[in-house]
Amino acid sequence: MSPHPELRPVGRVESALIDPATAPRQGDEGAPEAWLVFDAAVADALRDLAVGDQVVVLTWLDRARRDVLVTQPRNDVTAPELGVFSTRSPDRPNPIGLHTVRIVATDGTRVRVDGLEAVDGTPVLDVKPVLGPIAER
Repeated sequence: MSPHPELRPVGRVESALIDPATAPRQGDEGAPEAWLVFDAAVADALRDLAVGDQVVVLTWLDRARRDVLVTQPRNDVTAPELGVFSTRSPDRPNPIGLHTVRIVATDGTRVRVDGLEAVDGTPVLDVKPVLGPIAER
């Protein structure tokens, strides 16, 4: 096992959200639709994605701090500090974002999704289908 895994972005987010400080914290808190723009080299990987599919998008939160181990959830100074592994904070040793979204449109190597809280330019690492009861809602 390599001590330094290699991650290669497969695309990027195109969104009206440009400032992480003012972006919604979660997708269901008013996040807009956004485009996932994929590299042509991964076009075949997109071929079976369809409008209506619920997917998990993995992103690299490239503007996050990687030195944070403890945080106060939602920057609430009255809340007790928690280790970042028990929070959804973007600031963490490996800032991988997880976003459960529904596909609302496709256009070649572009996939439009609902409620994505990632900001414009965020690298996309992967997309995986949601399986089981959640996907059936």
